[in-house]
Amino acid sequence: MQKVKVLISNKQNAVKIPSGIRLLIRRCCHAVLNYENFLEDAEVSVSFVDNSEIQTLNAEYRDKNAPTDVLSFPLGENGVYDKNPDGACMLGDIVISMEKAVEQARLYGHSLQREVAFLTVHSMFHLLGYDHEEGGLPAVQMREKEEKVLTNLGVARGASYVLTDEI
Repeated sequence: MQKVKVLISNKQNAVKIPSGIRLLIRRCCHAVLNYENFLEDAEVSVSFVDNSEIQTLNAEYRDKNAPTDVLSFPLGENGVYDKNPDGACMLGDIVISMEKAVEQARLYGHSLQREVAFLTVHSMFHLLGYDHEEGGLPAVQMREKEEKVLTNLGVARGASYVLTDEI
């Protein structure tokens, strides 16, 4: 089994991070890599931010001047990744707006843990090269993979299974 280093940082004060969220994020990262048969050691960075910070990043990197729930910054291309000093593949960075996660958990009627798990799994697939921006079959396939991983983790399927332009 590969080793996965998940670096988690909290860069916001708007939402208290519930106990167990960090462990859940690590489990999500491992589960996606196992599901995809990614056999190399890996490193992922996850940051919690507020709506203001994610709006700034969304405007800078995607030309969308609005807060979003999660952003993914892949470091690899076509399955090729730089390695950290320990030889692990540096997959990239995940940035989660905790304010947006709380809002969406309420909107969809599920727990904050379920929402953060979904956002983490979703972003991990982006770090591995999956995309849904153009819609169609690739978007459906990505959503199916996400739900299979979440089901394997024991996180019940919720209303976040809808296709949106938001993510």
